[in-house]
Amino acid sequence: MQVRFHTLDVFTMYRFGGNPLAVVLDADELTDEQMLKIAREFNLSETIFACRPKDKANSASVRIFFPTGEMPFAGHPTVGCAVLLAELKNKATCSFQTEIRLEEVAGLVPVTVTRIADRIQAMFTAPVVPYPVDIKLPPKPKVAQALGIEPAEIGFDGHKLGVYEGGPRFFYVPVASRDILAKCRVIEPMWTDVTQAMGVDNAYVYARGGDDPRTAFRGRMFAPAAGIPEDPATGSATALLAAQLLQAESLADGRHVWELEQGYEMGRPSELHLEADVIAGRLAAVRVAGSAVRVSEGILTLD
Repeated sequence: MQVRFHTLDVFTMYRFGGNPLAVVLDADELTDEQMLKIAREFNLSETIFACRPKDKANSASVRIFFPTGEMPFAGHPTVGCAVLLAELKNKATCSFQTEIRLEEVAGLVPVTVTRIADRIQAMFTAPVVPYPVDIKLPPKPKVAQALGIEPAEIGFDGHKLGVYEGGPRFFYVPVASRDILAKCRVIEPMWTDVTQAMGVDNAYVYARGGDDPRTAFRGRMFAPAAGIPEDPATGSATALLAAQLLQAESLADGRHVWELEQGYEMGRPSELHLEADVIAGRLAAVRVAGSAVRVSEGILTLD
């Protein structure tokens, strides 16, 4: 059996930046075991498999795997896959706007893909509006030990530790400055003690500001237990960040927009755009946008 694949760099307009992604096309005949083996072969944070849609009104049914298992929803595979499918059905030199509808395990994800000249952007609406998880949070000293920083360096303004869910679940750790963010690292066995107690395999650590003056926050996402020591760009964690910001900044009703950076400490700069609609003090919808650029393509041969 042979299947086609493409790789893209996502949440960037430039090759060898952003978050690498593999997209395997026409994957209907692949088993779960084969998908996991292929994901391990690519050894990227995620690989997405595109199959025929269950509903003909949609573009594809997709499965998303990281090196150790499957995810119900993830942002950078959603953006990268939508960009690829949109480009494959449009002429290379033409500007366009189209909707790509992806059937993900977490639900249907509509993605608006727009290309003007050589700039392309995909914006998806999160399939699940993120919400806080009612769980006992670890004390600051334990979290600080797990990240190699001081307890006093955790938190700023109204930003505190939090756990949120919206398909996947993420642990959010605000830190007081970008310098503190830069020195964060995973320290065992404290890291495993902290994350396992909350039923998560990750921490999204963030601080105010970025290299671009428009940037609201810079983040880093660590998930070594999932085979991802650090992720260059995490669209799902960015989407769920909206719930953290709702609580931390008491967002007023209306539409809120933030620009975010990630991956800079890894040498893979990523730019992510986050939008949230707040109605009656609650999140009504969350959207994430970014660019993607194709890097390679080829054929996978399976036994």
